[in-house]
Amino acid sequence: MSDHRLLTHERPAIASGQEFTLGPTALYKRGALAALLLALLFSSFASAQTKTFRIAAAADLQPLLPPLLVTFEQQTGIHAEASYQSSATLATEIINGAPFDLFLAADTSFPQRVIGAGRAEESQPIPYARGTLVLWTRNDSGIPRLSLETLTTSAIKTIAIANPEHAPYGRAAQATLEHLHLLDTLRPKLVIAENIAQAAQYADSSNAQVGFISLTSALTPRLRHDGHFIRVPADDYPPLLQGAVVVRNAANASAAHRFLDFLHQPGTAQKLASEGLQPIP
Repeated sequence: MSDHRLLTHERPAIASGQEFTLGPTALYKRGALAALLLALLFSSFASAQTKTFRIAAAADLQPLLPPLLVTFEQQTGIHAEASYQSSATLATEIINGAPFDLFLAADTSFPQRVIGAGRAEESQPIPYARGTLVLWTRNDSGIPRLSLETLTTSAIKTIAIANPEHAPYGRAAQATLEHLHLLDTLRPKLVIAENIAQAAQYADSSNAQVGFISLTSALTPRLRHDGHFIRVPADDYPPLLQGAVVVRNAANASAAHRFLDFLHQPGTAQKLASEGLQPIP
């Protein structure tokens, strides 16, 4: 009579002290589990080492800030996310409690508002760059020679500027027209944009024949290809001294301070200058 145990694939009991060896399949599964646990542990460690901080950035920084953030992350391992709006809009959001760590404005007045509301670490804005106002037009705009004097001619019917109430470059454009005693004359021609990036878009899309925009916008590959510009004389408008503040009680204030230090490094300063912002020593 055959042994029933041989027909039922029962696993024999292991006697006390008897050596037991795992088969190849069990060893593979155990190794795979160990590798998975190790990968999860490494991922958690890497995440813990990578910090992320949020920047409220003026619209004139949109053409040049992204590659700087990449360089900063390569140097420090700190990841940054930037939101671009007019300086006035960003100041209001920060005052109302938006979770930014750093405010990079296009002037010093809006950081000063944040300071006045008790939402900044600093008692004075930290200057990091000086901006430049330019007058830009498309190559096919039909304007043979671009100048401030041609703004009053019948050839120019629309002029884009950023909203002076919201955007420092809009204030600079308005100050220029006031300085030249042209504001009242040209007011019917003005096309008001929310911020300086939108003013550049209006001019580039032919929603306006010319535009007062930032040098940072004018030097982008697209606008350099599509049009040309002249610099507005610096004496025609107040200096566009761009200031920063670290938000009080920010989650990543230390990262924000490191980025401000990064902006003053020689290599970064050289990059800012090549993209249209004069560095502040």
